[in-house]
Order: sequence, then structure tokens, then C-alpha cells
Amino acid sequence: MAIEFSKKTNLYEKQYTDYILNDVPEPRLYRELFSYDEIPKVAFNHRMVPVHMPEEIWITDTTFRDGQQSITPYTTEQIVTIFDRLHRLSGPKGIIRQSEFFLYTKKDREAVEQCLERGYEFPEVTSWIRASKKDFELVKSMGIKETGILLSCSDYHIFLKMKMTRRQAVDHYVSIVRDCIEHGIKPRCHFEDITRADVYGFVIPLAVELMQLSEETGVPVKIRACDTMGYGVTYPGAALPRCVQGIIHGFQHHAGVPSSLIEWHGHNDFYRAVNNAAYAWLYGASSVNCSLFGIGERTGNTPLEAMVFEYAQFKGTLDGMDTTAISDLADYYEKELGIPHPPMTPFVGKNFNVTRAGIHADGLLKNEEIYNIFDTGKFLNRPPRIAVSNTSGTSGIAHWLNSYYNLSGDKAYDKKHPVVEAMKLWVDSQYDEGRTTLISDGELEQAFEKFSS
Repeated sequence: MAIEFSKKTNLYEKQYTDYILNDVPEPRLYRELFSYDEIPKVAFNHRMVPVHMPEEIWITDTTFRDGQQSITPYTTEQIVTIFDRLHRLSGPKGIIRQSEFFLYTKKDREAVEQCLERGYEFPEVTSWIRASKKDFELVKSMGIKETGILLSCSDYHIFLKMKMTRRQAVDHYVSIVRDCIEHGIKPRCHFEDITRADVYGFVIPLAVELMQLSEETGVPVKIRACDTMGYGVTYPGAALPRCVQGIIHGFQHHAGVPSSLIEWHGHNDFYRAVNNAAYAWLYGASSVNCSLFGIGERTGNTPLEAMVFEYAQFKGTLDGMDTTAISDLADYYEKELGIPHPPMTPFVGKNFNVTRAGIHADGLLKNEEIYNIFDTGKFLNRPPRIAVSNTSGTSGIAHWLNSYYNLSGDKAYDKKHPVVEAMKLWVDSQYDEGRTTLISDGELEQAFEKFSS
């Protein structure tokens, strides 16, 4: 332990550098938390770590890697089309900084070649490979500068899957990363299953050895903290290994990993993917890894579009990102790939900014800011809409008319207009006769033509 001046906090602080590998004879499986025949538990040690958001934060994309592991694989044409729109979304500052690809099949390699031919600075094309010299040579031959390598870090993987000791795992991993560097490729180390790992007995000592290797070779070694099972939590005072902010703080404060080399990769098994990624940013990770619409293994990954708007809320600006690309991508997924979005999905579901309640419609009619999260017409080409039902009232019908026919000013209908009142009586009659479904746009159009003539 030493006391040193920290440029991050402008304070003299204790710098712990004496965490050594705890080479246990038996796996530590945290059975007090992960009993398997019970719901996982959240433990607290009431320790707090400081918020320290990096000056620069960004997003990386795993749509073509993790995102392909739960759906029918994309065609080459589909990958290139999606990549083009990710580039558009990323904007001139490259907030969507990288996108990772498989290289295993001819189709994968063709897609990578075509994406590289685009010549985009952002997203940078990176890969994900098995840790073998043959695969390193493949990465280099394709002109890719960075690759992901799997470094499983929980005893579930080290002991039960790999049949190694912790010391053997560390030696194996460091050797792999060294081979990667010697092939002229920047390594991105995927610390798999980190939220079930012994953070100070294995994760931090491994990170320390990787930072020493980075210093020795002069090559940056990126660490991706992978919440593989979605166990991460952000509750104040939560204990490791589930504490997101504790993991990020440990990398920075105890392993000396700079923010620019820390990346968070989360899964959504417990509905925490977005929150966990946001906290990773808040507590010192520059990068969060996401997939479009959260599509990924099991419950999926952190939705990329969600982190775009988290970024804007944290930074106070979109920094040039073209968010209308999100709506175009959502339409492409539904029409071209046959992947629909649940209607209530934020930003992309068909009902995300649609209201049915009459009191809400009345507010929208007077000023759409009252019941719309932001100018969704401007940022997503999705102005707020009204779905007409038995609860919509005259305000809902008036708003539907004005938005459907793009009426404003003197041409707009208010809720007391005779045509609106006549349509309201017609709608009421539909439900009085036992109807249970929404009134379609086509039916409303016919009713308007009838009552306005």
C-alpha cells in the first residue's frame, strides 16, 4: 500500500497494489449468493466508491457477434446495410466507435471485407476469435487491428469448464495475449462471467499482469468486463462480485487500468442491462458494449439505441449522432429480417409514443410536450400519435385527425368541433355494441369522410 497523489481526484489517496492471485485449491462458487435452487441473492457490505465518469465516453457494437447468437444469421448484404446505418447513427465524432465481427465462415469474412471497403473511420471493424495462432494470422491477414479474446474469470469456468487452477488460467491467458500482441494485433480481453468471479483474488491480479504486459510491449490491452449472466447490480453499498461500480473502481484504482481501456458488456437476464451499463460509465468505464435492439443470447444485451439516449442525457448533447437511423433500422429489422419489436419497446415499438387515454390526448392536443418524452418527430421521425378506443374521448379523436392529416393552425380540429363530436358518438356506439379492439386508421378515415361531407 502507498499514498500517492491522484490526478483523477486531485487528492492524496491510498493506492493498493498488493492484490496477488489467490490460487485456491477448490473453486469459490459463492454458494451463499448463487445457490442455483434459489433465486440469486444480493449482498451488501455498505462500502461506497466514488463516481468518476471519464471525460470521453462511447459505445461499441456487438450486433454482428453476440447479436447473431440468438437469431438466424444475417446475410452479407444485411450486415453491410446495418453497418452503413450504424455509421450514420454514429455521427462525425464516432460515438459508436467499434463493431465486432465473427470471422469463422466465408460469409462472415465477405461481410467484413465489404464493411472495410466502405472506408469508414467509425465504427471501426474489430473481430472476435478463438485464442489460437491460426486465428491471429487470419485477423492480421484481413487488416483488422483489434480482436476480442475470451478470458473466462469465474471459478465456474476455470475449475468446472476449463479444468484448470487459477494460476494455470492466468499463465494461459497472459501467454495468449502476448501471442496476440506479437502478431501485431491489439487485444481486447473479454473477462467472461465477471459478476460471479473472485474480484480481488483473481480478476484484479489478472488485470495487473495484463497492464504489466501492456507497459512492457507498449501495446494497449483493453479489458471488457462481461456480465455474462446479468447478475450485476448497482445498489449503493452492494458487495462484490455483483457490484458494477465496485468492479469498475477495482480495475481503475487497484489494477491501474485507464478508463479508455475499460469496457462494460452486460446481459439483461434481470432487466438491469441499461442501468448497469450507465453505471459503468458513471464509475469510470469509457466504453459500453451493446447490440441493436438488445438482440443477443438469452434475454439479450444492452440495447444500443438505449445507450445513445443515455449518452445524450449524460453529456447534454447527441454529439452529431443521427438518431433517425434508429427508426430506419427498426423498420429494416421488421420488414427485411422479420424481427418485430414488442409494441411497448422504448424508442422503437409501435406504441412507445402512442396514447389512448382521453386525458393524455387532451394534453397532447394543447401541447405535445406535456405527454411526449422529447421531440420524437425530430429525433426519430416518430411524432406522437393517438390510438382511438373507448377511452380516447373527443381530445383523442381531434389529435388523431390533426396528426393523421397533418393539420395545424386554422385548419386543425379542436375537441368541440361538430365533426369530432359526431365521430366520438360513432366510436362510442362501436364499443356499446361489444367491440373490444382499437379503431383502425382506415375505419377512422372512413368515418371522417362520412361526417365531414
